[in-house]
Amino acid sequence: MAEQTHVLFVEDDDVIREATQLALERDGFVVTAMPDGLSGLEAFRTDRPDIALLDVMVPGLDGVSLCRRIRDESTVPVIMLSARADSIDVVLGLEAGADDYVTKPFDGAVLVARIRAVLRRFGHASGPRSAGESEGGSSVPAGGVLSFGDGDGVLEIDTVGMEVRRGGTPVALTPTEMRLLLEFSSAPGTVLSRDKLLERVWDYGWGGDTRVVDVHVQRLRTKVGQDRIETVRGFGYKLKG
Repeated sequence: MAEQTHVLFVEDDDVIREATQLALERDGFVVTAMPDGLSGLEAFRTDRPDIALLDVMVPGLDGVSLCRRIRDESTVPVIMLSARADSIDVVLGLEAGADDYVTKPFDGAVLVARIRAVLRRFGHASGPRSAGESEGGSSVPAGGVLSFGDGDGVLEIDTVGMEVRRGGTPVALTPTEMRLLLEFSSAPGTVLSRDKLLERVWDYGWGGDTRVVDVHVQRLRTKVGQDRIETVRGFGYKLKG
């Protein structure tokens, strides 16, 4: 990366916090490490990091609540850290606006790979690429405004300005939600499997947790219309034309 990426890392375990901070700094990241949610929120507002890593179970202000507070103020990418892959806290974190999660204990190289994957995705979502293939082999719609539906519920996607309107009203999407919507709009009516979406949107080159997809689809539906994205049981999702 040409410029150093600033990471906010909130973790109450001293050993994990210090070891992870050192590992990230060795990989060229600038790290602000905080032991609790309240100091993490203050650091976020002061330092404006490029990405936040939040442990679910931190004192003062838990990771899920901190994620929600961050998402109220910013679209900065958030990765949740959880000691249990099956924890309901993981789903709550995703529903609060997190973009991904990593299960503890984690390998430093895996964490760095996930951070860079999220940052690549956000870099793409913040501006247009050339029409056609993007990083990771995903298809991005050609530049212009795409329209789906009609009347008061028409959905318009400006693939150049990266803006979305529903019935003429602007819709605020996070970069991950925008990336997901672009994937659907590149092939309306085509069923996209959860694994394919994990590969294209989240840059997973390996099997991932499909709950990440499901929660983001739920969040996207609340913004673009509950019936706009259809579930095809046993296969995945598709955007209605």
